[in-house]
Amino acid sequence: MSSVPPIAPPPSPAAPVAAPAGAATQAGLPGPLPATPRGNALQWVLAVVAAAALVSTGLLWQKLSGIQEQLARQSADSGALAIEARTMARQAEDLVRETAARLSVAEARVSEVALQRSQLEELMQSLSRSRDENLVVDIESGIRLAQQQTQLTGSLEPLVAALKSANLRIERAAQPRLAPVQRAIGRDLDRLTRAAVTDTAGLLARLDDLVRQVDELPVQNAVAQAAATRRLGAGPATTPAAPSAAPQDTAAWWQTALQRSWEVVRDEARGLVRVSRIDQPEAILLAPEQAFFLRENLKLKLLNARLGVLARQYDSARADLTAATAALNKYFDPASRRTQAAASTLQAAQASMKVAELPRLDETLAALATAAAGR
Repeated sequence: MSSVPPIAPPPSPAAPVAAPAGAATQAGLPGPLPATPRGNALQWVLAVVAAAALVSTGLLWQKLSGIQEQLARQSADSGALAIEARTMARQAEDLVRETAARLSVAEARVSEVALQRSQLEELMQSLSRSRDENLVVDIESGIRLAQQQTQLTGSLEPLVAALKSANLRIERAAQPRLAPVQRAIGRDLDRLTRAAVTDTAGLLARLDDLVRQVDELPVQNAVAQAAATRRLGAGPATTPAAPSAAPQDTAAWWQTALQRSWEVVRDEARGLVRVSRIDQPEAILLAPEQAFFLRENLKLKLLNARLGVLARQYDSARADLTAATAALNKYFDPASRRTQAAASTLQAAQASMKVAELPRLDETLAALATAAAGR
């Protein structure tokens, strides 16, 4: 940076000093300008310019001070506003956090209320089943239970009773949407009434009665002994009338006793020798201990027939009944009323066995399923 030479102050006009020309030349400085009118004007112009510069500088300085004060005030206001905005932002952030927490709690409660509402709706739907639906379900369960009983017993009575009860309940309900079910029940009832199946309960009762009667059936080689036993059993029934006449006529009582003894002796004597036609020698030659096994064998055949009826094996049951009839006609007395009654019972049991499939209630069950589905 170049140094600026100092400017010498102007000489005072009051005491002008004239420097010698030699001294100024020796110092290397220019000599004083001569005082001319043009130089004075220039000085005045410079003075005016300097004064104007000073004035403008002062004005600029004053304006700059005002601007600085205004900027300071605006900066202070901006700082206060920033602090206030920061405070408000912090408050807003806290409010947002609180609102978010409340919103999460409200959402949890809303979801819980929605879950409870769905559960209540399900409970109400389960509790508010209509009467028709309950009626359809009850009728279907009753018919299926009766069908199982029919399959077990072989009798159509449970099915008929269940269908009649269902028809009566539908008539009492008087619902038009159950009319197809009622018509289907009526058609199945007509089909059941026309169906012919084996009366399993009656057949089993007949077989049980036959099993109980086997021990009382007389065999062919014990006919005379059975007649004597019946006669001896009929004799004591008339004895109570004899003591009433004993005080009056003692001889009559002795005569009655002698007559009865004579009849017993006569029957025993006749039983010693008997002439009869023998068509089956093995029945006459049957030993007393073999008669026990014969009766037990007959019981087993009847029990096997009973099991065949329960198992719906009617062919096996018929074969057992045929074998029991053959044994009855071969080894037992055909002239006895008990034997004849047992033979007629066996024939009736064989005739009552019918191989027939139990009718199905597909139409009624289909109508109930349609009604339960609401169509």
